[in-house]
Amino acid sequence: MTRERIISGKPISPEEDTFTWSLRPKTLKEYIGQNTVVKKLLISLEASGIRGEPQEHLLLHGPPGLGKTTLAYIVSREMGTRLVTTTGPTLSKIADLMGIMTNLDNRDVLFIDEIHRLPTAVEEFIYPAMEDFRVDFIVDKGPFSKVINVPLKRFTLIGATTRVGLLSAPLRDRFGITYHLDFYSHDEMKEIVVRSAGMLDIKIDKEGADIIASSSRGTPRIANRLLRRARDYAIVKADGNITGEVARKAFDLEGIDSLGLDDLDRILLKVIIDYYKGGPVGIEAVAATLSEEVNTLEEMVEPYLLKIGFLIRTKRGRMVSQEAYKHLGIPFTVSGQASLFA
Repeated sequence: MTRERIISGKPISPEEDTFTWSLRPKTLKEYIGQNTVVKKLLISLEASGIRGEPQEHLLLHGPPGLGKTTLAYIVSREMGTRLVTTTGPTLSKIADLMGIMTNLDNRDVLFIDEIHRLPTAVEEFIYPAMEDFRVDFIVDKGPFSKVINVPLKRFTLIGATTRVGLLSAPLRDRFGITYHLDFYSHDEMKEIVVRSAGMLDIKIDKEGADIIASSSRGTPRIANRLLRRARDYAIVKADGNITGEVARKAFDLEGIDSLGLDDLDRILLKVIIDYYKGGPVGIEAVAATLSEEVNTLEEMVEPYLLKIGFLIRTKRGRMVSQEAYKHLGIPFTVSGQASLFA
């Protein structure tokens, strides 16, 4: 079953993606959050510029909506070079990648989103390109086949993935730099909300920005989406100003609570509590009960619940914490997981 979740870190539509681009920072100095990553990138980019060489190949990983694509565009802009974008699933044939790579100029940036979904043959084709800036192209078949060595310009490959564990070790090892993007703090989210509101000419007070930040699950893409929903509600139901009360009423209508949990989050927690006595229970059993795909729960639901401590992952399965019981207004009862909370 497919659910459209406005608190999902993934883009909901191409139109939203186009809108979001207008709010994204253009330079590392404008970038809010991920301070350690930004500081390291600033040094790395300055050093590569002084050497006159391309930036090292860069792998960015973390939950969706945290700014991996934005950082790729910023790196390209900081280097003053061209950015070529593609995704792992679209590179189904070697010829697809061959055409892209042979057209890259010196210090250009090739950005591959969802790089963990590259076909094996295409992935192996990338290895010599990343190491030696050349590719081996086989022409014809059988006794008439021959290998043509094609040199490439020195480029930078930036890969982005939400599931770094699915990357093969040979591919992962060929990236000179690997950065993990984590969820943003409440203060960083509030700063992002205020910045976006200013760019969109939206009137918002401190309490309104605070509530949007609290409900955004530490994800800028969600914050910008919720800001738009609150703006629409304010225009129709209020005087156009987003106050704390207006934001709360807008999110209540959407089924989003004060911590950014929606119906699917609450249902998952309640299923573990009601059907499995709070856990432990395997994610496959939970997915079957909810009629959801395991990947959907692992990629879109679990990360945030784990981050805020509402869900605990153990060798025996998933368990719901006492904090989650309290948030849901359910009395905590001693069961098989009691030893973890003693």
